[in-house]
Amino acid sequence: MVPNPSTIAALLVLAALAAPASAQNRADPGKKLYCWNQGNERICSDTLPPEAVNSAREEFNARSGTRSAEIQRALTAEERADAALAEAQAKVDAATAETRKRTEQAMLATYASEDDLRRVFAERTDIVDNNINTAVYNVASLREALAAQLLSAGNKELAGQKVADKQAADIRQRHTELLAQLRLQRAFEQQRKAMEVEIAESLARYRELKGIPAPADATATPPATPPAGPVQS
Repeated sequence: MVPNPSTIAALLVLAALAAPASAQNRADPGKKLYCWNQGNERICSDTLPPEAVNSAREEFNARSGTRSAEIQRALTAEERADAALAEAQAKVDAATAETRKRTEQAMLATYASEDDLRRVFAERTDIVDNNINTAVYNVASLREALAAQLLSAGNKELAGQKVADKQAADIRQRHTELLAQLRLQRAFEQQRKAMEVEIAESLARYRELKGIPAPADATATPPATPPAGPVQS
């Protein structure tokens, strides 16, 4: 059975690593051997070509043959945007959980009135509102910049000119950033709605623990809107 090229390449690498000790001693102690996948083929070389810089790879010490590092592939623009979104959301969630915990523990011992309790929630709502406003601003800015880039590219195509690769890449990256900001904005808006429910529930719980009756406007059912009558001239 004839071994496939990948197997042959691997055997050659192992043979090189298993060179006599005298040859290894003469090798540059800082020299590396790189191995990465290119399609279905395993490539190993003592130089790393530009097209493999962002690929996942293993690095070996050319003298000892031991693996010195394992490098993960570079993230795409969309993956970087998703990672930033996840990090921002994790920070907000952690702050929310910590604030909720402190609020529940201190509710009865600290707050003498509903106004004191409302001030605590006001700090959180201010943070989320500021995040929403920032996201809205970023979305508007990114949308405006993307529209300008698309207009420029469209004018070039209408004039029979080729859109440069860099400009096309910038448009794709700007679009990815815009989508990420839109997701972030929606996440903050959903959190704001959930916070409104939490505030109402916490105030109701506070009144219950303190034995305070709920205000009339919190329990009364609003009157039905009367049907519109005929227009009087």
